[in-house]
Amino acid sequence: MGLFTKITYNEVSYSTRASQPLTLFQLHNRLREAIENAFPASYWVVAEISEVRVHHSGHGYLTLTEKDKRNQNNLIAQARGTIWKQNYREISTYFEAQTGHKLRSGLKILFNASVRFHELYGFNLDILDIDPNYTIGDLARQRQETLNKLEANGLLEKNKKRFLPEVPQRIAVISSATAAGYGDFMNQLNLNPYGYHFKTTLFEASVQGNEAAASVMQAFRLIERQQTKFDAVVLIRGGGAQTDLLCFDDYELAAAIGNFPLPVLTGIGHERDETIADLVAHTKLKTPTAVAAFLIDLFLTFEGELDSIYEDLKDLAAAIVKRKTAVLENQLLTLSQSTNRFLKQQDYKLECLVRSLSVKPKKYLNEQDKYLSCHELNLINFTRKILDNASQKLVQQTGKLETQSRQSLQQKEQSLAHTIYCLSTAARNNISNKKLRFQLFPSKLLTAAQKFCREKEYRLQLTEMQVKSRDPEQMLLRGYTLTYVNGKLVRSAKDLQPGAVIQTYFADGGAESTITNLTIL
Repeated sequence: MGLFTKITYNEVSYSTRASQPLTLFQLHNRLREAIENAFPASYWVVAEISEVRVHHSGHGYLTLTEKDKRNQNNLIAQARGTIWKQNYREISTYFEAQTGHKLRSGLKILFNASVRFHELYGFNLDILDIDPNYTIGDLARQRQETLNKLEANGLLEKNKKRFLPEVPQRIAVISSATAAGYGDFMNQLNLNPYGYHFKTTLFEASVQGNEAAASVMQAFRLIERQQTKFDAVVLIRGGGAQTDLLCFDDYELAAAIGNFPLPVLTGIGHERDETIADLVAHTKLKTPTAVAAFLIDLFLTFEGELDSIYEDLKDLAAAIVKRKTAVLENQLLTLSQSTNRFLKQQDYKLECLVRSLSVKPKKYLNEQDKYLSCHELNLINFTRKILDNASQKLVQQTGKLETQSRQSLQQKEQSLAHTIYCLSTAARNNISNKKLRFQLFPSKLLTAAQKFCREKEYRLQLTEMQVKSRDPEQMLLRGYTLTYVNGKLVRSAKDLQPGAVIQTYFADGGAESTITNLTIL
């Protein structure tokens, strides 16, 4: 891994006379010589990258820090590191090929560097090499610590226990709206060959970069506020660099997924690697299209189960119909036999009754005739009484109706006459008022027209005066002149050159001149 060398040296002191102080350059020059003499070789150093900046010239500039192990927010050392362009491309390419990550902030590196001090730029470490194996080991250690912490808090399997409906139709999607993976996911869902319908809602989030973890967690918080509207959450990203996956190893993001009340499906978009977010999620899938295919397969499975249940129900219904048909046929036979017995019994009773009636028919008919005659007489008397009473009431109502009609007609005639009088009076008054107003209108119109003409005449005089005041002849009479060169009016001394011939016009004539000297203010 390298050597960590501790150098001890005697403190170098310089004494100067008060009358001969050192310049800043002289002081820095002595510091440079002392540091180069004290640190003549290169050293292997462990530090964390807090900032990386690649200059357009090809040099790489790093800010290196070390934090207090007991308090990660407390910096105990900081230095500037430089990878010169002749080494930067080779070092950075090899580092990314071995670790899968670009040089970026947050990575711990083991690097070989020479100590330098420049009179103008100060202290600096010239980085000669970086050991990628140390960074790989540190990332693996951080990943394992995150997994151990999640397991200790019971979050690795928590989201897997969330209920995922057999047919999840209401999907909350966390992704960048412009990501290719999101477009692939939506096309796969909406253009599925089975015509299944999904209701998706996009919660936009950055899925790469330093702000990705915080952005995704904010999207989770927004979904949680309206969790009853969704069946599941899909976190998708699509392809990209291996470096971009680090945000999905963040503990806070993984904990948010583990604690989320809805099942979370991930399609980060890397076939080879598995993020901590994948391990904590309810269902992990490799790509956004794989997530869409998984959802469609759930529908297909459910539809297959429905078809199977339908076939079972159809067979069961056929068996029930067959069994009920046999029972019905037995009941029909029993009913037919019972009906025949009942009809025979009723035929016998009817025959006995006919015999009984044929013995006493005349006596029975006489009694019924007397009974009907009495009822007929009573009905006739009762009907006559009702008709007499109705006739009397009809005569009385007819008299009252004629009286009320005459009174109502008189009242309506009086009301109509009054209305006609009122309308006539109002019309005459209205005509009189209109005549008075019309008599006043011509005089007002004449006054307004005269006023308008005076105003326009005054404005015309002002305009005429302004036009006359701008007349070139008037300007010349006041002492001004007009100067032309090559037939064009000269407006500025910048339009003239020495040797040019100019024509000057006065009110009473003109002159031609040649410019021998030109002064421009």
